[in-house]
Amino acid sequence: MRARLAADIGGTFTDVVLESPAGRDTAKVLTTPAPEVGVLEGVRRVLAAAGLPPSEVSVFVHGTTLATNALIERKGARTAFVTTEGMRDILEMGYEKRFEQYDVYMERPLPLVPRPLRFTVPGRRDGRGRVLRELDEAAVRGVGERLSAERVGAVAIGFMHAYAWPEHEQRAAEILKTQLPADVTLCLSSEVCPEIREYERFSTTCANAYVRPMMQGYLLRLRAELDALGMTCPLLLMMSGGGLTTLEIAARFPVRLVESGPAGGALLSSWIARERALERVLSFDMGGTTAKICLIDQGEPERARTFEVARAYRNVKGSGLPVRVPVIEMVEIGAGGGSIARVDRMQRITVGPDSASADPGPASYGRGGSEATVTDADLALGRIDPERFADGALALDTAAAERALSTHVGAPLRLEAPWPAAGVSEIVEENMANAARVHAIERGRVIGRYTMIAFGGGAPLHAGRLAEKLGVGRVVVPEGASVGSAIGFLRAPVSFQVVRSHRATLSGFDAGVVNELLDHCAATAADVVRRAVPEGDLTIRRVVDVRYIGQGHELQLALPEGALHAEDARRLRAQFEALYGSIYGVTMPDQDVEFVTWSVTVSAPSESPLPAKPVQKHPAPPPRSQRNVYEPALGRMTAFAIYQRDDLDPGCELVGPALIEEGQTTTVVPASFTLFVDGARYLVMESRDE
Repeated sequence: MRARLAADIGGTFTDVVLESPAGRDTAKVLTTPAPEVGVLEGVRRVLAAAGLPPSEVSVFVHGTTLATNALIERKGARTAFVTTEGMRDILEMGYEKRFEQYDVYMERPLPLVPRPLRFTVPGRRDGRGRVLRELDEAAVRGVGERLSAERVGAVAIGFMHAYAWPEHEQRAAEILKTQLPADVTLCLSSEVCPEIREYERFSTTCANAYVRPMMQGYLLRLRAELDALGMTCPLLLMMSGGGLTTLEIAARFPVRLVESGPAGGALLSSWIARERALERVLSFDMGGTTAKICLIDQGEPERARTFEVARAYRNVKGSGLPVRVPVIEMVEIGAGGGSIARVDRMQRITVGPDSASADPGPASYGRGGSEATVTDADLALGRIDPERFADGALALDTAAAERALSTHVGAPLRLEAPWPAAGVSEIVEENMANAARVHAIERGRVIGRYTMIAFGGGAPLHAGRLAEKLGVGRVVVPEGASVGSAIGFLRAPVSFQVVRSHRATLSGFDAGVVNELLDHCAATAADVVRRAVPEGDLTIRRVVDVRYIGQGHELQLALPEGALHAEDARRLRAQFEALYGSIYGVTMPDQDVEFVTWSVTVSAPSESPLPAKPVQKHPAPPPRSQRNVYEPALGRMTAFAIYQRDDLDPGCELVGPALIEEGQTTTVVPASFTLFVDGARYLVMESRDE
């Protein structure tokens, strides 16, 4: 096996992982304003540590939150939207309902495209594809002249029913391309999101256009820098749905990368779940800016085809921008090491969602930051060794952390140490616990039955206390936990999903048309996968969204292999009604069924984990030292035993309270937990109450 490289750009840190026959090398560097600078610094570090030249790397897998941050912070291109006459305000009308019924101060997300940059042109097809009015090409040219004057950087084009009949969009794009500068991005909804429901389709297309100039420029610069470094291997990009795609596709459809970093963490947890035969896993990823929580059952994370970005109102569903792309279902909140703590007008400690990020960073970084953050609280509570933070590359200033906590939290509440830091820690842990509870309840899960897998630089510091709050009895901290998402990238298959909306009723089911559609989707997806994996068998997974005629939402069913026939459609109806009845308690046997949206995912083979080896437990060696650390269960600072992770062999067992230190993070073992090292060298904490 040749060397494989992965990089994950977060809001605060950029994580780089190199796996080679000699083992694994990791680097954690501060994210830089020009993201490729931090990536290349991390790449050089891990190559130097492994003693390998760049030419020995066989594949580079990359994920990033750059697109997400651009959408949240509104730092994308100046974007215009061209749509069907009469549909100018659809981006603001949305679903035409209030997500918070009784709050007159309800906040709605501002559309990415302001009203002056939204243009309409006459021309209309109906839901059956019939041309009701030909496209007014003169009006399109008039829009092109106005766009040139506005100096936009990107244009999203979205016409009614273009998901199935894209000709008007394609013609409009041809006209505009002749009128606009060559560097202006054009995105068509029929290419970005060829699915029904125009609001989600138009919103997704605008989001793609908004981030594409920035993402495309970054990816092409990174590719050029890697080539100059002598690393000519394929560059694959992690997608929100958990698959890998090529640089060309990622640069064209960057909206598919919006949740790529968190998806890598979910894949790592899935790998560990299969490795350790864990049926129910709670994936907990806490970095410098956000915390991500995902439920994994039977080794597979839950997936969806739509999610919201930049929720504007108390993280309430409906208050964000809908993006319709394949995604791993998870909840993400502004709770990371850099999350800023303050006291609000009601004299309450609040933490996040805003972050000190990498520049200037927490007060303890000594880079000009003065705000109190979660990292400052952890340092003041004794959980972090200030000389060993980030592999010793960044020495932390404990006095600066304590001053910031005293100024922003202690003084307003008249609290003395360690209570300002303890309050910040308790609030951020309760925020994460609440998000996990809600996420589980919405899915009908009992969260106390799950095993937590903790990774990211901040998760091992808070996982034990979070588990206590949730009633979770077991926590697993894998090797390389601080760069867990990047490790997850290397476990991901090369895959691509193609989705097409095509209405087909059971009573009028035309198997030939459906088979032609599915074959076209499979060929398109396989073409993308083959660009990265020229040889080997491919796996094809097909699903369809089904509903009773007249309904507004669908249930998803897996399709059988091979060509479909009329009897397959009837069997799908039986499966649909069984699922519908189990969810809603009733079926409508006299109502016709319609198949709405078809999806085909093509994947290359991927590795499977080997089962973890059993080990014989034995006492851990004596700790290297002791340090006073805050223990929430006792409500005071107390002596914690200090261990180095490398000193703990498989089978070592110890009793909390203790700290397990390693280069890039620290695992806090509360007094209510024991810890042992399993055969995979994972730290396994178990509640003493179990």
